[in-house]
Amino acid sequence: MTESASNARVGLQAPTMPSPPTSIPWLGLVAVLLGTFISTLNGRLSTFGLADIRGAVGAGFDEGAWITTAQTVAQMFVTLIAVWMGAAYGPRRVLIWASITFAVISLLIPYCASLPVLITMQFLGGLASGFFIPLTLSFILLNMPPKYWAFGIAIYALNLELSLNISASLEGFYVEHYSWRWIFWQNVPLALLMSLCLRYGIQVKPITVRPPTDVFGLVTGGTGLALIYAALDQGNRLDWVNSGLEWGLFGSGALLLLGFFVHEAWTPRPLLNLKVVFGAPMPSQFVLIAFLRLTILSTSYLIPLYLGSVRGYRDLEVGETLIWIAVPQLLFCPLAALMLRRSDARLVSSIGFMFISIACLMVAYNLTPIWGSYQFIPSQLLQALGQSFALSGVIFFGILHLKPQDALTFGAVLQTARLMGGEIGTAFVTTLARVREQVASYLIGLHVQIGDAQVIQRIQRYGTATTHVIDPNGASERGALVLGNVVRAAATTQAVMDCFVVIALLTAVALLIVVFRSAAPEGPASAQPLFPVQGPRAP
Repeated sequence: MTESASNARVGLQAPTMPSPPTSIPWLGLVAVLLGTFISTLNGRLSTFGLADIRGAVGAGFDEGAWITTAQTVAQMFVTLIAVWMGAAYGPRRVLIWASITFAVISLLIPYCASLPVLITMQFLGGLASGFFIPLTLSFILLNMPPKYWAFGIAIYALNLELSLNISASLEGFYVEHYSWRWIFWQNVPLALLMSLCLRYGIQVKPITVRPPTDVFGLVTGGTGLALIYAALDQGNRLDWVNSGLEWGLFGSGALLLLGFFVHEAWTPRPLLNLKVVFGAPMPSQFVLIAFLRLTILSTSYLIPLYLGSVRGYRDLEVGETLIWIAVPQLLFCPLAALMLRRSDARLVSSIGFMFISIACLMVAYNLTPIWGSYQFIPSQLLQALGQSFALSGVIFFGILHLKPQDALTFGAVLQTARLMGGEIGTAFVTTLARVREQVASYLIGLHVQIGDAQVIQRIQRYGTATTHVIDPNGASERGALVLGNVVRAAATTQAVMDCFVVIALLTAVALLIVVFRSAAPEGPASAQPLFPVQGPRAP
């Protein structure tokens, strides 16, 4: 049997190396991690600055909601294509072209005069930036000695969380001092810098083993994931099961994914190794990474929801709170890496999950409508430490199970879990917060009855405190409006507290999954190089 036949069903294989690297290409590492930063930051900035972007093209709420969806759907669609192209042509060449393309698109987007053109450009930008994150992990494993993988993974986790939580400050700064256009223009120098680092920081390596060109698998898998992602992203706006479009997106996406998996199971040269995708520890990896994205994104959603709705903070003021999650990562990142080098990855991730749960409970049982930015700092510092430990430990645990031919399959699963888990988490927390706010508002409203003596007294008190002109009718109307705002603030506060309680409980479940995992093998770092030298394939 030829080598080609024996490897017929191993799925995506990593590009081979002529020899193990003799030095650490730090410039190349900076490049790919910069790509991770750009990709995550750009999507989050578009979300925070969406109102300004909609106004620039004259779009309403419903049609403008597709502006950010177009970008993230494109990133989801291109995930499998990005991993395949990285294996077929090498991460260096693919990332250079993707970064230059993304820079050009980011430069042109602010000049779009209509919504259809803007959505098209956002989709193209998502296709380009969608190459950044899937190839980051493979680059770390291909170009760094195994003893430095823990640091690479910790920096990878740092990038994801740092970019998410500084975006509010940056967007507020751009809008306050410059223009919403800088939400996109700031990507231009970053992407060009990334291409230069790639050009001079990564050596050209010959590709001797190329993965199969599975067009059907690439199209059906990517399209199925993209459609389901779009359904999740638009679910709250379309009211989930009450929308025919939602049923259509979910149904067609599920059908395409079913066709993809059936095709991968029967084709002699599959795109992915399904034994790896569905074998231990990959399913639990997917769940844990997806859940961590839920905790990260829920924090960056719930705190702005409270500060914006209850306290009336602007984006720049909200960013002053979220930045306390981002900045400490610079200190926690090397600490997580050192612990991964010297202890069990399960212990590191368990500590992280415990810290996240405690931080959520600190908010859940202490939050009041008078909290400001500084009251969130203790819990957010603890949660920042927990997220660094948990995400680094979970990813590193999976890497310890890798075989040479499974690295890019792991990269595809990681990217899918990152995007899909984040979207599921956002949809779940958004829906939960909306429902709990409605329930709390109803329950509070039961005690606010027209004609009740205490209610009348409260309205009069609010009216006289907020009305300077002696006008009984105006004071009464103003007092009723203020009372309504108080009820709304109390309902929002209760909804945020309920969401943090649920996240804390789910974190406890994730902790149990980690605790009952079997110990990881010693890993490729202690045995042989993850990507050994391979000769040409047999004819």
